[in-house]
Amino acid sequence: MLPTITTIGGPTALLELGGLRILTDPTFDPPGDHPVGPLTLTKTIGPALSHADVGRVDLVLLSHDQHPDNLDRLGRRMMSAAPLTLSTPEAAERTGVTPMRPWQHHDVGRVRVTAVPALHGPPGCEPIVGQVTGFVLTGDGLPTVYISGDNASLECVELIAERFPAVDVALLFGGAVRTPMIDERLTLNAADMVIAARLLKARYVVPLHVEGWTHFTENQADVHAAFSEAGLGHLLVSPTPGRPAPLVPVR
Repeated sequence: MLPTITTIGGPTALLELGGLRILTDPTFDPPGDHPVGPLTLTKTIGPALSHADVGRVDLVLLSHDQHPDNLDRLGRRMMSAAPLTLSTPEAAERTGVTPMRPWQHHDVGRVRVTAVPALHGPPGCEPIVGQVTGFVLTGDGLPTVYISGDNASLECVELIAERFPAVDVALLFGGAVRTPMIDERLTLNAADMVIAARLLKARYVVPLHVEGWTHFTENQADVHAAFSEAGLGHLLVSPTPGRPAPLVPVR
């Protein structure tokens, strides 16, 4: 049975799968400035749902905790109310969540969560940007779901595709993020999202992390244009933010 997905804004989505309500990278603050060391990141679009609107959450999948466009003040409050949050070892040291290293798995009800590699920028960027992780969700009778997190590496996607050769739903974080600290892309751009979809043999692609912040250099329109040009526009699922979108079989 395919999941139901509600996009909320930025990297935040509610995934209903295997009887669980799973939240990705909680961001619920209103628009405004967020200092990050010497930088200030500016949020331009608020969430489609408040943390109160979302209601019960069984599991939070946090790609990383160190950047406010993936975890903000109200997101931390939402995360603290959830019974389980899985993230990186660095995030666990700072926040007390449950740590996972690449290829480790954690079973939650019917759903097996496997942490998968991700790189938040070019090789060697980790001392500046920190650890980040992606996730793959599997289970008996359930679709395979990939959540990329803030990954910029197609090499990581290739490794994931080798272990999980048939991905039903890919939640790809894009936006082609750039900041003055690293003048290279810190997340996938639209063209790389197309390549990732092909590598994963994805049946559906849900673009996340493509709107709402001034340091994102691409948006939903760029993603749709790239997939359309590649003849893969039929793969895209872009639900109206805040409205649950059940996925239906396409083949």
